[in-house]
Amino acid sequence: MSSSPPFASGPLDRAAHRRTDEAWLKEAWSRARVVVVDDGHVLVREGEPPQLVLIDPAEAPEGERFFLGEEEDGTVYFAVAADVTAPEGTQRVNLRQVGHALPDLAAGLFITAVALANWHSRHPYSPLSGKLTVTAQAGWVRTTEDGEETLWPRTDPAVIMLVHDGVAGPDGRCLLGFNAQWKALGTTVPRFSTLAGFVEPGESAEMAVAREVLEEVGVKVGEVTYVASQPWPFPGSLMLGFHARAAAGAAITVDVEEIAEARWLTRAEVAEVLEGRSSEFGLPFPASIAHFLITKWLYA
Repeated sequence: MSSSPPFASGPLDRAAHRRTDEAWLKEAWSRARVVVVDDGHVLVREGEPPQLVLIDPAEAPEGERFFLGEEEDGTVYFAVAADVTAPEGTQRVNLRQVGHALPDLAAGLFITAVALANWHSRHPYSPLSGKLTVTAQAGWVRTTEDGEETLWPRTDPAVIMLVHDGVAGPDGRCLLGFNAQWKALGTTVPRFSTLAGFVEPGESAEMAVAREVLEEVGVKVGEVTYVASQPWPFPGSLMLGFHARAAAGAAITVDVEEIAEARWLTRAEVAEVLEGRSSEFGLPFPASIAHFLITKWLYA
């Protein structure tokens, strides 16, 4: 398995010093490779593995432009936020569907484009004055038309944690939950995943792990170990991944507004589902850090 979750690394130079150079940006756009992002979706060419569709600027639709960065060889990448229709041989997909299957560069372009598009769509007005804002600095800033106020993209820290009992071998257990929202959608097979929640003001990430686990399933955790992070633009989070140890077989009391069901599951049970030998329940999408945290524990 990979040593880091999807989207946790990438070769693209974001070249922040270029964002205020209007002359350079104009010239760079003329030779750029462009990804079109539409409500969290992009186009990929069908096949294995899928390939991110990048188009010439002349083919790009009208929409807000975001400078994503450049490679060492001078190749420049932009994103455009616009409606997209999949022509023959392509598919309109989201990160959950193909993010894990894309190479690092394409995955980085995809997730950065989605993150910026999501932020811009949610900030048409200043939260301070209510004034209309417009895109500036190549898509990395919004500013009021009079230049009085400037807004930068927000990233909200969230913790996501695999709770386990510290027992080695196939009998070791982890605690996974079935989200109440997923149940409300009528999911036929419950999809069990790690617990997660946002970091609150005045709270460390480790404190948030302990609080969220206690609130959601009534279990106290002791040792909390950082594992890895992953950007997750739904709408704009940074997922901080942890493993947290709890007493073996600790009693579970779920917060029914958050969790429909939670279970202690053995490594053997999780492996059967992950390897396709059982369909009793589902597990997180491979593109998610939840999947990474589970597999890292499973094969430790």
